[in-house]
Amino acid sequence: MDLALLRTFVTVHRAGSFTRAAALLGLSQPAVTSQIRTLERQLGRPLFLRRARGVTPTTTGDELAHKAAPHLDALVEIAESGLDDDSSLRTLHLAGPPEFTAERALPALTELTGDDGQGFTLRASFGTAEEALDGLAAGHHDLAISTARPRGALLTATPLCDEEHVLVAAPRWAERIGPDTLRLKGAPALENLPVVEVHESLPLVARYWASVFDSRPAASGAVVVPDLRAVLSCAIAGAGLAVLPRYLCAPALDQGTIVTLHEPAVPPLRTYFLVVRTGTLALPHIARAHEWLRRAATTWF
Repeated sequence: MDLALLRTFVTVHRAGSFTRAAALLGLSQPAVTSQIRTLERQLGRPLFLRRARGVTPTTTGDELAHKAAPHLDALVEIAESGLDDDSSLRTLHLAGPPEFTAERALPALTELTGDDGQGFTLRASFGTAEEALDGLAAGHHDLAISTARPRGALLTATPLCDEEHVLVAAPRWAERIGPDTLRLKGAPALENLPVVEVHESLPLVARYWASVFDSRPAASGAVVVPDLRAVLSCAIAGAGLAVLPRYLCAPALDQGTIVTLHEPAVPPLRTYFLVVRTGTLALPHIARAHEWLRRAATTWF
């Protein structure tokens, strides 16, 4: 079987469309289509079902991707390392949410970038869970940190840690509400407070409200900024209430520049996953980073 055909097939499987695969491979869409049809003729079975938007793999397609993708990744790794003067040094491409990756993952992984003969160079990119998983599936990343568990056999997810979410605001907002008002009235006591969030849909606040108050927030975002560290800064400045990971706002809570507005008996949690392409943990630098992060996570919360 032609390895070039398999490479095209795996790229289509990961990209979910001939058009995206063609762009990734630097080929024309007709060339990609022709290669897939050739492979299907060789196997005697269809590999993809054509949809209005992209393609969906058949059972045969999924089985072939599961078997072939790890070996193709390993061959690419061998080819790339053969071009380096120092074959012991690899590059790890990491993707994840900006705040967690910057505050937790990168400080831990930089310990592995030394010159002990087992280190690697590190390249990081930030994005949403969907962007990180798409990039991982397409081969742009080696390791992704995600708050979403991927489906299917192409990606393998391992729970990394849980983060606690807390409802916080500057002290003046807590004084305005009063110590007993929230306990007695619940969510309605917060309806007139401005909200600081990462998106107009209020994802963190909505999740907190659903988990703790069994309701939806009535407020809209007064300040919307796509970075939790900026949300924290705005909350400290008094822009309004916010829902933040405890690890991120713990120093501000200790300093008293923000305070918790509510302490539920069961705080909302969000799980982070370490995700790799199935089979790539056989590659030493990915396996080492994966295990190092898992060990480091035991001390984070």
